[in-house]
Amino acid sequence: MTQEVIFQTLGTLSGQSIGVVTLNIEKALNALTLNMVAAMQNQLTRWKNDDSIACVVIKGAGDKAFCAGGDVRAIYHASIANPNNITDEACEFFTQEYQLDYLLHQFGKPVLVWGDGIVMGGGLGLMAGGSHRIVTERSRIAMPEVTIGLYPDVGGSYFLNRMPGKTGLFLGLTAYNMNASDALYVNLGNYYLTSDEKQPLFDAMAKLTWSQDNDTNHQLLSDLLSGMTQPHLASLTTSHLQQFQSQIDLLMAGDILDVHHQLSTLNTELDWLKRAQKTALAGSPISWHLIFSQAALGSALSLAECFKWELGVSVNCCSMGDFCEGVRALLIDKDRNPQWLFTDVEAVEPSKIAQLVTSPWAADKHPLADFL
Repeated sequence: MTQEVIFQTLGTLSGQSIGVVTLNIEKALNALTLNMVAAMQNQLTRWKNDDSIACVVIKGAGDKAFCAGGDVRAIYHASIANPNNITDEACEFFTQEYQLDYLLHQFGKPVLVWGDGIVMGGGLGLMAGGSHRIVTERSRIAMPEVTIGLYPDVGGSYFLNRMPGKTGLFLGLTAYNMNASDALYVNLGNYYLTSDEKQPLFDAMAKLTWSQDNDTNHQLLSDLLSGMTQPHLASLTTSHLQQFQSQIDLLMAGDILDVHHQLSTLNTELDWLKRAQKTALAGSPISWHLIFSQAALGSALSLAECFKWELGVSVNCCSMGDFCEGVRALLIDKDRNPQWLFTDVEAVEPSKIAQLVTSPWAADKHPLADFL
């Protein structure tokens, strides 16, 4: 049986080691299972507290994907078997996934994420937690939760609300596929290398003068990656998100009905925007409302508070939202014809959204209560 996640340590000339995590289910585009999340949580916690580990690298097996998201089939089957109930499966998966993401954000030591190929959903949750986030010419990065009745979780409430203008709202509603230039523009990536520079990068990292000082190690890695990125900058294409920022802001202006009308009546010759428009309008009306609720959080909440909010909303989506139907249509039956609970955005009952965004736990009983 294939080992779903592989842990290795690489020696360096300085005597310190680099911990390497490889997501290893290539045929499933390295989608995260609960076992993978738990194994990474354990190993990364050990490495965080191990003075001999100077830096951690996270990468995906194969050339197609870093990580295409969470493997949500187990949550789907449990939720279908227990309608209108919060299941242990949903609670455990999202709790552990968010704890892992939070651990990466708070890691202290440099965390390099090789974001080559597909990076979606839960994969982006891992990548966003890295201090050094590399994108390549093959990177395709998206938060496609609107298509399965969810919303951009895994810390999206934090990082989407800190993007330029209304970009975060646009990415959430449209599941737009970002390339490297887009990712650099919205700060999901902070370095650019070509896909064939992976081995030269690791070779160079083995020669750095690592120490036990985190700040020094961060600077060492930043300097190396800046030097490797610099020659590529002139040849990078302009980001669509950057080039059309003002149009995106106008398209996303106003309340949910304004935005829905603006997207519905949009007449564009831009293929990338047509695809974004089509995805948004086919998405779950409940997801639309949740994405607006998420955007309304603004940038006031801490990262920990964002994860706490998300955990409540995510488990609620599995028990009484569009999540099961979205997963059925996309991943189980694959008919791509979801029958959403509400026919359109305007038909969604406010009481339904109020239910979904209300935490099912008292503050002291929240599974992430010890975050703060």
